[in-house]
Amino acid sequence: MNLRFEIAVSVMTRRIHAGARKADLAPVLARAARPALALALAWASLGFAACQQDMANQPRHKPLDASVFFADGRASRPPAPGTVARGQLRDDDHLYTGKVGGRLVDTFPYPVTRAVMDRGRDRYTIYCTPCHGALGTGEGMIVQRGYKQPPSFHIDRLREAPVGHFFDVMTVGLGAMQDYSAQVSVEDRWAIVAYVRGLQLSQHAALADLPAREAYILQRQREQKTGQALSRPPEPAPGEKRQP
Repeated sequence: MNLRFEIAVSVMTRRIHAGARKADLAPVLARAARPALALALAWASLGFAACQQDMANQPRHKPLDASVFFADGRASRPPAPGTVARGQLRDDDHLYTGKVGGRLVDTFPYPVTRAVMDRGRDRYTIYCTPCHGALGTGEGMIVQRGYKQPPSFHIDRLREAPVGHFFDVMTVGLGAMQDYSAQVSVEDRWAIVAYVRGLQLSQHAALADLPAREAYILQRQREQKTGQALSRPPEPAPGEKRQP
């Protein structure tokens, strides 16, 4: 290629000395530059292809791969100490731990509504009934199959336990019970605690704890079964007709 270029330059030089017009030199320059241009384009295309291949197949590790680079042999690295993911600050101890100042709380971190109770019943049915049973008596299906029986929620110790105790057990586990922090969200754990409190009340509520109308209906049903005299119905609310 260098020889051809030198020949072209020699021809151009002779033409210039011979008085050739500048326009006559364009074809000669074009023919001389073609091999060099083709070679430059070839090298450029190879370079671009190599870059794309390196980017597509760059060295990397898949999750949970082994690695000889790190001392512990793991490619997946733990977060740096003190790292807090977005939305995971968890600076409310009452909500996230069920404790305040290291002591178990006996209040809920937000109001317990009907929606919370319904959610708690739903999550309790999924995660808790296999061991604790539908009523919380500790007679779930796996207990009937021979597994260890958990204590009933209706014993005095658990009826008097603060609500933070139930949340803490679901979060970190206790005894034979594993933690459910990976399966049940923080809000759902509190909803389950509210439902457990409802179960406890349902098995130990007094007639006086009910509204007057519901209390009268239950008392009447009881008296009809026993043959005793009927109780006097409660006074109707303003605008309500008296029930027989």
